[in-house]
Amino acid sequence: MSLIARDKRCIWHPYTQHATEADPLEVATAKDSVLTLADGTELIDGISSWWATLHGHAHPKIVSAFAQQAATLDHVLFAGATHEPAVRLAERLIEKAPKGLSRVFFSDNGSTAVEVAIKMARQVWCHRGEEQRDVFLCLDGAYHGDTFGAMAVGDPDPFFLPFTPMLFSAKRVAADSDAVQKALKQLGNRCAGVILEPLIQGAAGMLMQTVEFVQQVRALCDEHGVPMIADEVMTGFGRTGELFACGKAGVTPDLLCLAKGLTGGSFPLSATLTTEAYFEAFLSPERIRAFFHGHTFTGNPIGCAVALASLDICEEELTPARLDSIGSRIEDNLRARLAGQCHVQKLRRTGGVVAFDLVPSGTAGSGYLSELQPMLRAAAIERGVLLRPLGNVLYALPPASTTFDQCDQISSAMCEMAELVR
Repeated sequence: MSLIARDKRCIWHPYTQHATEADPLEVATAKDSVLTLADGTELIDGISSWWATLHGHAHPKIVSAFAQQAATLDHVLFAGATHEPAVRLAERLIEKAPKGLSRVFFSDNGSTAVEVAIKMARQVWCHRGEEQRDVFLCLDGAYHGDTFGAMAVGDPDPFFLPFTPMLFSAKRVAADSDAVQKALKQLGNRCAGVILEPLIQGAAGMLMQTVEFVQQVRALCDEHGVPMIADEVMTGFGRTGELFACGKAGVTPDLLCLAKGLTGGSFPLSATLTTEAYFEAFLSPERIRAFFHGHTFTGNPIGCAVALASLDICEEELTPARLDSIGSRIEDNLRARLAGQCHVQKLRRTGGVVAFDLVPSGTAGSGYLSELQPMLRAAAIERGVLLRPLGNVLYALPPASTTFDQCDQISSAMCEMAELVR
């Protein structure tokens, strides 16, 4: 029995409608920017395997760090214990993050990094005697993860509609400083904080903000005395052309959520960074005032060692600049070939992320559930590139190992895919 047949008998894939989806790709190996299928077909990983693979697959320094740490200390509980990789990683993250962040709480994925930030912000208000602050302000189209807290501060349509009766209250506004200001005034002392994906809203369709907007949100949070939570699960570690999107904007959030590229995309690890003031808000002779959150694999030594190797690579190989040059190459190719085509709109780029909207004809529709998505994905694979369009939004987000020849192949595939919806 083939692997695909066995898969169909027992696997439930994420974000997949199994009644209509094409067979999954049987991936055998991965190296640098190329995935090799069981039949020998090679695909350029144009989306960094869900925005995670940072330097390329199987980077030798990450493989070495993984193996060495696994042979030394593979795992130990992180409640009441510590180890060198975790402490060193926390020190490095604090050194590299926007100034003012001084504490690191480890978890295991982007959703939980956001969940931790939300819980910290809420509990600090409770410690201050302001229990009425229970509404978070977020942006239209936001996606912050799939756990219940992360879903609550995301946009429920289309992913989370069945769960809306079970989610805590949040207020969503347009990515506009006037809208944020108005909402903060309306919420008054009920606002618990503002959360945003700085510079790029990923699942919303690679919607891009200005540096000025992020700065304005920071200023408005200061004005109204509420924390700013920056979800850099996708934008962190160079995707915007700087190590952190907040650093590019010149702001320091009160809480910073990191995952995906933290380990170069090779190991499940995440971190929530915050300020000393937030940490001290939990200090008390009363144990009940502690932060009761944790996971079995919090601060896993292997994950921390791999993340340290990834940070080394970011410095040695100038990863943010490489990603920026990759994005620039793809953008230049697209602008040259797509100029004047009315079915292509809003070609945009931030760092290594390039996207444009396709105007669908007939009944294909727009948005995440557009019928264009499966057709476009199949067309990309036929052209040797793995892309996963966000409905009618076509984007590229390749790893830093991508060569200019591969950039040209990605952009050529995107142009040909655009031609299919004329």
